[in-house]
Amino acid sequence: MRRKIYGDEHEAFRQTIRSFIEHEVAPRYAEWEAEGAPPKSFYRRLGELGVPGIQAPEKWGGGGVDTLKFSAIVAEETARAAITFGALRVHTDIVLPYLLEYATTEQLDTWMPGIVSGECMTSIAMTEPGTGSDLANIRTTARLQGDHYILNGAKTFITGGANAGLVLVVCRTSPPTETDRRSGLSILLVDAQSAGFTVGRHLDKLGVRAQDTVELAFTDVVVPAAHLLGEEGRAFEYLTHNLAQERLSIAIGAAAAADAAVRMTKAYVEGRTVFGQQLAGFQNTKFVLAECQTEVLAAQALVDQCIELHDARELSPSDAAAAKLFCTEVQGRVVDKCLQLHGGYGYILEYPIARLYADARVTRIYGGTSEVLKTVISKSIA
Repeated sequence: MRRKIYGDEHEAFRQTIRSFIEHEVAPRYAEWEAEGAPPKSFYRRLGELGVPGIQAPEKWGGGGVDTLKFSAIVAEETARAAITFGALRVHTDIVLPYLLEYATTEQLDTWMPGIVSGECMTSIAMTEPGTGSDLANIRTTARLQGDHYILNGAKTFITGGANAGLVLVVCRTSPPTETDRRSGLSILLVDAQSAGFTVGRHLDKLGVRAQDTVELAFTDVVVPAAHLLGEEGRAFEYLTHNLAQERLSIAIGAAAAADAAVRMTKAYVEGRTVFGQQLAGFQNTKFVLAECQTEVLAAQALVDQCIELHDARELSPSDAAAAKLFCTEVQGRVVDKCLQLHGGYGYILEYPIARLYADARVTRIYGGTSEVLKTVISKSIA
């Protein structure tokens, strides 16, 4: 089915990304997985291509585009090659929108040139050892002392935290009220070079192994009061505002991974012979791939509609939640069926389907678990 959301400029960008992956990423990807992250020079190279700041205003060297379609193409092409660009999409799809929406001109002048060039990668630190989806339970504190905050606490499962030069830290600047547990939370822009800022363990994950996920600790970190993002006490409101894009971004990647799984499985079964017959010729193979292709087309149609709604500023949080729920569940089912068609080879890491399988599991967890999303969707129905 021909997709209609992309124009010539998008397809030209796609070819650039595809060529870049083929020549500069794929040959080195095994090293990145072993190291747990790409080198910082990789992000600077992406900066030369204009990728990290493609949605940033031109005044800071960005591409000035006002659409998620270019980011979607990056997701589709990395999935097609069964690789990732490390923590890039946290940088572009999650952190950058917060800065563009809530940062002051002074803050943007300070950080945006490096963000666009890839010199300063970013991350966001919300999750804590005892706090997952319940942000109201955050215990990291920031105490205002004159013209600066004193930040103390710990975070875990922080994507991109190892390579980040700037981390958006969600912390408690005042106690919650009796009527609102989520009040009193703020976001600080924390320079990763600050004294007392520590990158802890690199967490050894089941999948997405070339994307660093770490623990962070803050011990009496001095953060200028001028590095408060937006207004004090409004973090939960800000975080909720950007959830739609975050969840849509995950949905896009999930649909792209499912499509990639079908493509590589089709190629595999056409070249594999079983009992003297091409594997692609068995009725079961045809039916399984037909089921998978149908689910992929449905996921792509939903994603494409949500991208258009997002670009028109009309995508609701519940619709974004529905897109993430559906697409990640499709991803799980499709990748599993495609691995089964590979037989024993599907379990061998040299086959890309094995990497897609391991990488798929987390998409039903981060950005809001499937169970949390069902709660969000059910409230919109009510």
